[in-house]
Amino acid sequence: MPVVKVRTKYQVTIPEKVRRQVGLEVGDYVEVEAQGGEIVIIPKRLVDKEDAWFWSKEWQKKEREADEAIKKGELIGPFATTQEAIEALKKTRA
Repeated sequence: MPVVKVRTKYQVTIPEKVRRQVGLEVGDYVEVEAQGGEIVIIPKRLVDKEDAWFWSKEWQKKEREADEAIKKGELIGPFATTQEAIEALKKTRA
C-alpha cells in the first residue's frame, strides 16, 4: 500500500497506480469521509440537476428491467405509426 505525505494545506498526491485502478482524472471530484480512524476517498461524478432523475435508484432499477426484457426478446414493436404504438400499449394494459 503506497504511503503519501500530507503537504501544505493538507493536500496529498494520489499515486498513479491507485488513480488508474479507479479511473480518477484531473478535474474529477471525490468525496472524503472519516470512517473510524481512517480517511476514505471515494470518486464521484457530478450530474446536472435536470438529469438527476435518470440516476435515481428507482429509475436505474427500471432501466435494468428493460435491459433484461430486451435480452429476453420481450419487446413489442417497432411500429410504423404512432397509432400502432398506442394500440399496442392499450393491449398490454388490458
